[in-house]
Amino acid sequence: MRGVRWRRAASQVGRSIAVWAVCTLTMLVLAGILPDFRLQSADGDSATTIARTAAVGAGVFGLLSALAWPLLVRLLLLVPALVLGLLVFFLNGSLLLLALRLNPSGQSEVAPETAVIVAAVMSAVASATGGALAVRDDDAYRRRLYRLADRRRRGGAACPATPGTVFLQLDGVGHDVLAAAVRKGLMPTVARWLGSAPAQDRGQARAGGTPRPSHRLTVWHTDWSSQTGASQLGILHGSNHDVPAFRWYEKDTGEVMVCNRPTSAAELQRRAVEYTGDGGLLSADGASRGNLFGGGADEQALVLSIATRRRSRETRSRDGYFAYFSDPANAVRTALSFVAEVGREMGQSLRARLRRERPRVGRGGLYPLVRAFATVVERDVVVAAVTGDMLAGRTAVYADLVAYDEVAHHSGPLGRDTEQVLGRLDRALALLENVAEHAPRPYRIVVLSDHGQSPGETFHARYGLTLHNLVRAGCGLPVPRKAERTHSGAEARAAVRAALRRPVEEGGERHRPAGRDAEPVVLASGNLGLISFPDVPHRMSKEEIDARHPALLTTLANHPGIGFLLVRSEEHGGVVLGAHGAEIPLDRLDRTPGPLAAFGPGAADAVRRTHSFPHTADIMVNSFHDPADGEVLAFEEQIGSHGGLGGAQARPFLLSPLALSAPVGDDEELTGAEQVHRVLRRWLRESGGPRIPLETAPQERAA
Repeated sequence: MRGVRWRRAASQVGRSIAVWAVCTLTMLVLAGILPDFRLQSADGDSATTIARTAAVGAGVFGLLSALAWPLLVRLLLLVPALVLGLLVFFLNGSLLLLALRLNPSGQSEVAPETAVIVAAVMSAVASATGGALAVRDDDAYRRRLYRLADRRRRGGAACPATPGTVFLQLDGVGHDVLAAAVRKGLMPTVARWLGSAPAQDRGQARAGGTPRPSHRLTVWHTDWSSQTGASQLGILHGSNHDVPAFRWYEKDTGEVMVCNRPTSAAELQRRAVEYTGDGGLLSADGASRGNLFGGGADEQALVLSIATRRRSRETRSRDGYFAYFSDPANAVRTALSFVAEVGREMGQSLRARLRRERPRVGRGGLYPLVRAFATVVERDVVVAAVTGDMLAGRTAVYADLVAYDEVAHHSGPLGRDTEQVLGRLDRALALLENVAEHAPRPYRIVVLSDHGQSPGETFHARYGLTLHNLVRAGCGLPVPRKAERTHSGAEARAAVRAALRRPVEEGGERHRPAGRDAEPVVLASGNLGLISFPDVPHRMSKEEIDARHPALLTTLANHPGIGFLLVRSEEHGGVVLGAHGAEIPLDRLDRTPGPLAAFGPGAADAVRRTHSFPHTADIMVNSFHDPADGEVLAFEEQIGSHGGLGGAQARPFLLSPLALSAPVGDDEELTGAEQVHRVLRRWLRESGGPRIPLETAPQERAA
């Protein structure tokens, strides 16, 4: 045993010396290239003196990075997390300046702006060299992974031998998109899990050379509100009752609820817990990472529903950023990738404009930074947090990666831009699979999505006016010549605002009526629109709307960009309206689908369920959908959208290990986020973990 320890220590010392030598060489090369960086006196020095100066400088810089960097990060806890990421280069450059000042030779000199470049390059080289050497040494790699584990686990109870479960949500990736990516070879890890890629060296090959599948791929169907707020709330907390859209107006409070606003997320989570009487999917030794909701987890980081609370041991919503950036190698690598992603987005946007691609939406302003945050910073931090959870032996972990969803909104769900994102997500899966091999307990990795995305033009681009202006026209109100831009529902923007401590998405949280003729509140959720009359305290009926605005419902129902409307009827309880006077009561939709025929067999049930919600809008509007090409027309500025019915947005996926039971029977369909929740609960019970009772649906218990 002592000999093994000596060998490990010698190996560690050898790697440290190798990294130091490479950094010394890097410093010498940079001194020869950069005019404002020198390692010799003005009169010149011998090669030996210059080399000694570089060696000492590299050593002091490495020592300061190891000792001072975590302290600097801890001192900057009050700085917004995204700002801290942007300070990486400045802090690194400052450490290099200090290292050169402490150099006994006193002959080195560097301009402050050059110090930033030198420090960034040296940190990147040190990280790459150390990582390459560690990967070659299995013991070192294993120890490196274990150091990422949650230190609070030390001295605690022994880790259970039963399998843990990691639920990884690929936000917005539809079933068809995932299947196509596997066929194209864009996601080799997923392909290998499904047995459709050449076997590597994992002992999975059959005699014919194809791998044995380890996972099954299942499609599931969302509710009418096909967006992260409704889906993730249902998946994590077992109920998305009374979540009619991504944003909606509540007449009893006069507030607009927005799923990616921290205050709204906290309230929705509270309602779900009250409705189900249960804490959530992750109540037993769970961790929630990068999600809108906590799921009852003890460990929560980067969770929006707790982003507005005061910082405490139980509400560390942003600690994941600081834990990640406390490692200078992580900070520099992510910062460099961030800059590269900004450049990539600007190049892709320019190419789309030069080629005059259609459909297309604006991608300027802060969007390149938002995209880089979603595809680089959020991904790296969440994956690192899940790695720590697995090495700490947690029973259940649920994490959300929003990269694809953010890019698809602006680039479209199909194409080169999103394909590159899928490839990087696949590499994240491969990394977590590797981490599982070093975890203190076996792990089952379940990958799923909360919704898909449907392509198509925006409603405004096709018809020259927004839904809001169409409603104004139908009400006989003046229509402004210049339409205002609609808000985007992308989850990444909420994560950025939370990181910057500016979590409120929209300024107008309240719409107080000014009188009987108050303007209607018109909100968009992808290709789903909601119209409410704030001066009427109850949900208006079709008859009341016709009496006040005789042309409104006819104008909307007959517009070519609108598929159908849902309104309450005093005679029938609820009706679906369509073009040419179509009016189908909800209880007759199964026999006469009418306008819902183009939206598939599950549309009627989804519409009926939403009709039963207390906060369903006076008029629910679903855009036109072309079943031939799957296109919808978003009421927001998105060419890849989700939020309503129509196309791939309603068909997410569930990728589960074969060791777990099938989600549903061969002749059954998996429908609704609440049913997905029950499936995941069942799998946690099958893994032998703590029993989490959920034998009946929330509606049955509430009754």
